Amino acid sequence: MNSSAIVDLEAIGTDEESDYEADFSDPSKVGPVESSEFVSTDQTWSAKGESKQDDLKGEITKGVASYVWQEGQQRARQAFSLYANIDVLRPYYDVEPRNVRDRLLESLIPKIQNSPTKIPRELYGPTMMVLTLIALLLFQMKSYKVSVQEGTLMGSAFVTCFGYWFGVSGFLWVAAFVCNTRIAIIQLLNLLGYALFGHCVVICLTVVIHPNHSHLFFYIMWLVFGGLSSLRMASLLMSRTSGKTQKMVISAIVICFHLFFLFYLHFAYHHVVEDLSHAFAAAQPLSFERSHDQEINVVHKTQEEIDIVSEAALNMVTKASKRALRRGFASFEAGKQHEIAKSFQQ
Repeated sequence: MNSSAIVDLEAIGTDEESDYEADFSDPSKVGPVESSEFVSTDQTWSAKGESKQDDLKGEITKGVASYVWQEGQQRARQAFSLYANIDVLRPYYDVEPRNVRDRLLESLIPKIQNSPTKIPRELYGPTMMVLTLIALLLFQMKSYKVSVQEGTLMGSAFVTCFGYWFGVSGFLWVAAFVCNTRIAIIQLLNLLGYALFGHCVVICLTVVIHPNHSHLFFYIMWLVFGGLSSLRMASLLMSRTSGKTQKMVISAIVICFHLFFLFYLHFAYHHVVEDLSHAFAAAQPLSFERSHDQEINVVHKTQEEIDIVSEAALNMVTKASKRALRRGFASFEAGKQHEIAKSFQQ
């Protein structure tokens, strides 16, 4: 055999050892595994887990905040579109002037019908009647030369007229529900608002041509125009009511409210407003007098306290001065006696 093909195994064994024959128990031959590597890997994994949790919390917080913000914006837009959109009120004020004129004239013509009469859902004419009644009440107060406090006249007229319109309409809606009358609140507002046309006519005529010595002219106008508008409302409500008793009840309620309100506007309204104005005017000086009296009492108290403090300070000063004078005289006498004693010794 060729000698070049022979491998010297002994030389190999002396230089290197086989992996299978290596002694793993010897730490010099096998590299030691440090525990710091495991600690570092655990710390990195824990740091990664905490960072992932923080990222997840941040994403959840951002998602909740964005959802709340979007919901708030949507609700605000809905509220703004509901209250600021003029299309909501457009159907109630979209009316032709000739229709308003016809409905004003029809408010003084009572109709007795067995079938339900159609009542429009319109508020332009009633609103104008309420504002006209306010203007006539102001004109009536000026013609009667009623002296009231500034701001009382306009505010009382607005509260009286709009309060009657909304308040009596709500009460009639409850009475209609009890009496099984098929009518909506918008229809009642329309009906009562147009019925105020008779009140406007009566107040205007009584202010312009009202005799000073008698109220007979007012009673005639009250029965004619107030009675016609009341009968008109009663007839429309009776046509939508089932049952004779319910018809009598709802018609009596409407007629009483409508006629007595006109009676109140003519006889008692200006007296009530004048009394309220005088009450408000009397309350303000009373409060001023009370505050002025309180200020005077405070001034007197402070003056008394100042007098007491000044007397105490004066007493302290006089006592201190007397003591100082006594000590001065005593020291002066002692000095004189000492000089006399020295002169005798010499």
